[in-house]
Amino acid sequence: MPTIHLTTFIAQSADVVFDLARHVGLQRDALSSYRQQAVAGTRFGLLESGETITWRAHHFFSDRLIRFKVLDMIPGDRLILEQMMGPFHSFREERYVKSCENGSILIDLVHYEWKQGRLGRVADRLYLGSYLEKILNLHIDAIRKSAESKRWQTYLMK
Repeated sequence: MPTIHLTTFIAQSADVVFDLARHVGLQRDALSSYRQQAVAGTRFGLLESGETITWRAHHFFSDRLIRFKVLDMIPGDRLILEQMMGPFHSFREERYVKSCENGSILIDLVHYEWKQGRLGRVADRLYLGSYLEKILNLHIDAIRKSAESKRWQTYLMK
């Protein structure tokens, strides 16, 4: 099963980074070029443990639906999402936030397997892995930019 591992330093507290990482609106805004919208489940605000979210987004020349469930969450530490419905045979995202000097470390681990078997493995090597990494980096970059500026307050202030 392919795995993507991304590690990012963010000059902000772990609590702020964690909440940005689970904010539906920030992810929607980060992936607006893919016309991503939350269409069912938690559609606004912060994802909580046990909740589901269904995203509609334009990937691979068509609109796709993918539903995730928050399997595990420890505030300020980790968020684990797993695909319940979608184009993958399996898809699990583990997001960890660790405090460090002058900020936080955001660690993303994504384990996925395409439904198409051998053809899917070839597609992964040729394109899918780098495509997923690009999407993850867009979201992570939005988290980092928001966290390191005052923009985070527009997402998290009540």
